[in-house]
Amino acid sequence: MNDDIKEKLRRYNEGTLPEEEREEVERELAKLEAYQEALDELMEGEDQADGRWTRTDRTEDAASGSQKKNRKKNEKQIIRRGKWRARITNTWTVLSAVLIFTVISGIITTVFYNTGDRIDTYRDVVSSAIAVTRPNTTVHLSADVHNFFRMELSGNVLKQVGSERIQVGNYTQKFLLGLANIGKYNWMDERSGSGKLFYYPSAEGTDGGGDDSNQWKRLTKLPEGTVAEAYLSLDRLYTTDELLKQLEPLNLQPVWFGADTGAEVREGVILYPLGFPYDPIWHADDMKRSEVTKEKTGWFSSVSTYSSVSPSVEAYGSGELRDANFIKTLKLLQEHPRITRSAAHINQLDDSVAYLERNGVKLYGAVVTGPVKELLKLREASWARHLQVGEVRLWNWQE
Repeated sequence: MNDDIKEKLRRYNEGTLPEEEREEVERELAKLEAYQEALDELMEGEDQADGRWTRTDRTEDAASGSQKKNRKKNEKQIIRRGKWRARITNTWTVLSAVLIFTVISGIITTVFYNTGDRIDTYRDVVSSAIAVTRPNTTVHLSADVHNFFRMELSGNVLKQVGSERIQVGNYTQKFLLGLANIGKYNWMDERSGSGKLFYYPSAEGTDGGGDDSNQWKRLTKLPEGTVAEAYLSLDRLYTTDELLKQLEPLNLQPVWFGADTGAEVREGVILYPLGFPYDPIWHADDMKRSEVTKEKTGWFSSVSTYSSVSPSVEAYGSGELRDANFIKTLKLLQEHPRITRSAAHINQLDDSVAYLERNGVKLYGAVVTGPVKELLKLREASWARHLQVGEVRLWNWQE
């Protein structure tokens, strides 16, 4: 065997041959195995023929037959050893290729998801998309990076009822590099996953014909020692500051506001609610960081610890800041349309952003929570034209 062939086989074993040369070697190996199988068949046929010789033939060719059998035996052993060497070599080649691919994919996966705060960005986009499309729903996501370019976001789905955030389900979403699968909800109660209706205020100031008498009856029958969430449709469009002033005298907690984005309205019902939570969705560049400590970990390395502070917001004010945060969140979703669509249904996001920038943020509805007896007072409020009861829990209210 010349040096060129040895070198080519060595590079083939290491997996460093170019694609064309690797295919050529594999074709030659396949031919070799075919030759070996053909020789085996011929030898077996000759062995059978040897068994049919007559006694006279054996006597005449005793010496030459013995040498021939020894030669054939040695040839068969050589061929079998060659076949097993080829099989073992192929097996090790495949195993080495799988191991190398696993290591390389692991490195690529780690570098991809940890470059440019990509994990934090994906978490921000998914949680923001859920928060603006599902009233009074938040998801705190954790990331789990796997081999072969995969990552999974998962977390508990929470609603605020009274003074507590309660778990109503789980959320998972899988990624393959920058491609996101559709997010999946696992609701603890299917009623938690069903959306409530918001009615768009008509020009005459009516609620669009929605009958909420059975909802008020339900509230009346609930025990006094309970808290609940209520979905309110307003008599007209309000600015954020105007609606907060209406809510300030009440012993209730606002948790979500529905914003007019020019979305489609059918029979007075808003088909695709879009809004923002009472607590703004702060993003990484909104936080004010101040260096706290700097610890040296080696001759040329150190670790700095920072504290992050979000902008201050008035409890029943800061409408301009809240509105700007809402539009900024929608623009973040615009930058990642595929991930946004996989996490939530937002109809005509670009048109909605343009509508808000042109007309300002005006609110058609809100979600509030608190003691049932306080929610019953809304029946006398002229600005609350329609109510739907959501989650109900035992007393947990903190004044």
